[in-house]
Order: sequence, then structure tokens, then C-alpha cells
Amino acid sequence: MLSIFILIGAYRYYAQLAERFGKTKWHYGLSAIAVYLGTQLVFGFSYGIYKGITDPASIEGVDYTGFSLINIISWVISIAAVYGVYHLLQRKFVKEQVTKPSLEIEKIGDKDL
Repeated sequence: MLSIFILIGAYRYYAQLAERFGKTKWHYGLSAIAVYLGTQLVFGFSYGIYKGITDPASIEGVDYTGFSLINIISWVISIAAVYGVYHLLQRKFVKEQVTKPSLEIEKIGDKDL
């Protein structure tokens, strides 16, 4: 349930960034969801492999439906990944905006009658 709220927040966070720089909002919102879920999957598989190697008998009794330390750690890592990718995109958009010619330069030579 908490993951749904995190996904909604990440979607809106990226959509606001895209809107600020004139990009398609839902593309970047979906990329936020992909970053979050991808990080969750990588962490889950990594932890499962670790548990399988260190204690193979414990895998049969695993239940991750509630709040556990592993779930909280995975949420924090996923939120950090979403935040990191957000700042990478923000820097990329700022660099693109600086290298684009401004609107004033494009209007040179136009005459308003």
C-alpha cells in the first residue's frame, strides 16, 4: 500500500520537472515508475539470492507482505534512486536549455507592422 503512494509521488515529481522544461509529462512520470519498480526488483532479487546462498532453508518461510526491515530498506533505496535520477534529468534539461537559442534570437529580423 505504501508503495502505491510512493509511486504516485514519484510520478507527480517527475511530471512537474517535465512540465517546467516543456517536456511530455506522462513520459517522465512513467520513467519515474520504471526507476522505482526496477530498483525494487533488483533489490528483491539481490536479497533473495543472498538469502538463498547464506541460508537456503529460510527461503521457504519468507513472507514480505507486511512491514519488515527489508521492506523499509528497499523503499529507502528506491526513493534514493528516484531522487538521484531526478537530479540527473534536471541537470540534463538545464544544459539543454542553456544550449538552445533563446526566443529573442529567433525573432531577429521579424518586423511587427
